[in-house]
Amino acid sequence: MDFELKTLTLATLCSEKADALIVLIPDALAGGEDAVSSLAALALKSGDLEAKAGKLLSAYRTPGIAAPRVLLVSVGNASAKSVRTAIVAAIGALKASNAQRAVVCLSALADLQPDTVRAAVVACGDALYAYATSKSKPSPVKLQRVVLAVEKAASVKAGFDKGVGLVKGIELAKEWANRPANYATPTLLAEAAQELGKLPRLKVEVLGPKEVAKLGMGSFMAVAQGTAEPLRFIVLRYDGAAKADAPVVLIGKGITFDSGGISIKPSAEMDEMKFDMCGAASVLGTFKALAELQPALNVVGLIPACENMPGERAVKPGDVVTSMSGQTIEILNTDAEGRLVLCDALTYAARFKPAAVIDIATLTGACVVALGGVRSGLFSSNDALAEALAKAGESSQDLCWRMPLDDDYAEGLKTHFADIANVAGRAGGAVTAAKFLQRFAGDFPWAHLDIAGTGWKSGAAKGATGRPVALLIDYLLAQAPAAVPAKAPTKAPTKARTVKKSVPAPRTRA
Repeated sequence: MDFELKTLTLATLCSEKADALIVLIPDALAGGEDAVSSLAALALKSGDLEAKAGKLLSAYRTPGIAAPRVLLVSVGNASAKSVRTAIVAAIGALKASNAQRAVVCLSALADLQPDTVRAAVVACGDALYAYATSKSKPSPVKLQRVVLAVEKAASVKAGFDKGVGLVKGIELAKEWANRPANYATPTLLAEAAQELGKLPRLKVEVLGPKEVAKLGMGSFMAVAQGTAEPLRFIVLRYDGAAKADAPVVLIGKGITFDSGGISIKPSAEMDEMKFDMCGAASVLGTFKALAELQPALNVVGLIPACENMPGERAVKPGDVVTSMSGQTIEILNTDAEGRLVLCDALTYAARFKPAAVIDIATLTGACVVALGGVRSGLFSSNDALAEALAKAGESSQDLCWRMPLDDDYAEGLKTHFADIANVAGRAGGAVTAAKFLQRFAGDFPWAHLDIAGTGWKSGAAKGATGRPVALLIDYLLAQAPAAVPAKAPTKAPTKARTVKKSVPAPRTRA
């Protein structure tokens, strides 16, 4: 997908050559003598174009307009959210056509802000994304070039550039979350990270079973011991600031398939458990966006990647394992495996002396019950960090909601046979899971994002959402100094360290 930012007024838009024009029309449209303005004014006056975000009116071969297709789209109050709604509707209507180059015109919007342009670019990317990796005959989207038309391109270029970087990051997150489990094994996920390591300011290290065992990550290893697929612990580093600057650490849950282990899940919709690595995918996507945007800050990404399977060596309910922190854990339910891999990653994160640590995980069905698919669950031991993440969620339209962390919720995690149990019953399940993680968060500012309801969609729209890449990028950019490096350093392709050189063919299950 190619994007271009161009200065065009409604008058000059009429002569712009393109396969289609998408013109965003606000409630308060200023009058004009050009063909586009006249068409829009007539449509609004007649009531054929309803003044509600996302409502459409199409025209073909309109006199005075060079483009053969014209889509007038209402944007209501022209907020970033309304613009997103309008563009998703318009692109959806245009995708079935033969249009290859479209102009999305925001020139009718008064006082256009960079964040609105960013929202428009991200909306285009979302609407045009199509998964194709495991299809024998994929149907590529014909629309491959989008021009964003505004009255003054220079004033909104920062928002445009941010949007383009976000689209690339979100698409990478969607790609790896959408892949079937045999196309996204821990080894293949590590290979994807190594590809990112070729980008400027990015370094990648991949640890295998021997290295993880040497670190004492007994909790992580316990989850992986029931599968033939070897685990991988992926460490990404984006170095955009001085070495002395403390990094933000992002930890993504990378369960590439979750059967539930011995505490096996019901068969209905178990295929969706390929999405249990949406947290890991969002970390990969965030690093892709960082490489595009080149902010002046340091970020570390940690991805504990493995499968959770009921093999002959699988961990059993009642087993006690020793985490990297030295704390022992009684595993009462093997389907509560995400917290078991994350706790060792949290302990590992302390070595970076982080400014903050944020873990991202499709952790609990209880969070889906509490918040549905609208907001991610936000838990934090630090008010300033929680407020910054909530603010980033609002500005990026990637919403979250802060949940409680009262100490009383940890009572159910007590056990006679270890330092802590991995579950505490059904009541308040999202909170007790967070309380488990908090025990391993050390002294650094920590937050947990439960994206079980927001990481993917089910039903007819089944697929990964790419969340919370946008939230994380807005948070990270807010931590960086105003000055951004003018140019990224060139980086010759280098081979990242790995423990397995060959890439296995996609694995099929009997």
